[in-house]
Amino acid sequence: MPRDLEASDNAHSPDEYTRRGFVTASVAAGLSAASGPTAAADPPTVETDVSIQTADGLCDAAFFHPRAGAHAAVLIWPDAFGLRPALRDMGRRLAAQGYAVLVPNPFYRLARSPVFETAATFDFQDQAAWGKLRPLMGSVGAPGAAERDAAAFVAFLDAQPQVDKTRKIGTQGYCMGGPLVVRTAAALPDRIGAGASFHGGGLVSDKPDSPHRLAPKIKARMYFGVAANDDQKQPEAKDKLKDAFAAVLNPATVEVYPAQHGWCMPDMPLEGGAAIYNQPQAEQAWSRLLALYRKALA
Repeated sequence: MPRDLEASDNAHSPDEYTRRGFVTASVAAGLSAASGPTAAADPPTVETDVSIQTADGLCDAAFFHPRAGAHAAVLIWPDAFGLRPALRDMGRRLAAQGYAVLVPNPFYRLARSPVFETAATFDFQDQAAWGKLRPLMGSVGAPGAAERDAAAFVAFLDAQPQVDKTRKIGTQGYCMGGPLVVRTAAALPDRIGAGASFHGGGLVSDKPDSPHRLAPKIKARMYFGVAANDDQKQPEAKDKLKDAFAAVLNPATVEVYPAQHGWCMPDMPLEGGAAIYNQPQAEQAWSRLLALYRKALA
């Protein structure tokens, strides 16, 4: 259930970056906590709740990293349901692959996370539910908001000893997070080395501020995973994405998945009695993501 959109717990000091830390274990699949004496004694990843001062306020976030060493960093932009257990699982899984991962609460301007504990309870047919969701999405989608946030998030990552600053940063996003990935890569072209959007919404439009028009500002290697039903609604979008990046000699990979919008998120609700989450296609997307990071963040 959504929390009160006006609620905001900013009891932390504005100068506080971190420190409500706790250690968590990840299995190889990264989808559940490890168990047993050995895992409890030496978990592979560390998870810390952090607070990051941005230009617009104090953002609560989760930071994941391997127990030892410095690693390439990744910024995950959540979907419209924000920072919640499913996104924390994703952060743990990626950290277990050897990355330092930040998952922010994109709605911090209006509420602390989790605004939604799960996406599974959301009724896409309920206009009242949409009435609560749209202002949240609008808060990070507003002009300049994502760019300001990205600058603060990257500065936070670069200040952590677990981050190898000699390596580029990756960023990935889902649903509304897809355009935020593009905006991040355009705002910080010398720091972002890879960007991946999965079932991203609103990537291509006729508006002057359409995300695909940012291609000339981006140096990162880009990947776009498109849902089949999104492609059916806007079949020209994939070609416009490809053309925009090819025109600046930075070819992007664009793939259409035989899956529905939202297929990467395991806690998505049923729609019309059918599951949105598609595990085989979600794993395919994950393998594409890791391949991208191995090439671009080396």
